[in-house]
Amino acid sequence: MNRPAWQKSSYSAANDECVEVRSAGGLVELRESDDSKVIVRTAPGRFAVFLRAAKAGEFDHHAS
Repeated sequence: MNRPAWQKSSYSAANDECVEVRSAGGLVELRESDDSKVIVRTAPGRFAVFLRAAKAGEFDHHAS
């Protein structure tokens, strides 16, 4: 079975340390580009919630 190619953010440029994503078998798969053995799978709806939160800055670390 051929799976779609992994995609990484255009923000990562030539950096090899980034998160890659693809859609496979009705799920979204994520992996760290420099350690491709570990793959996290989630439902598309849950991934969309995560992306909205990340874009809203909910995971930004602010020093006190």
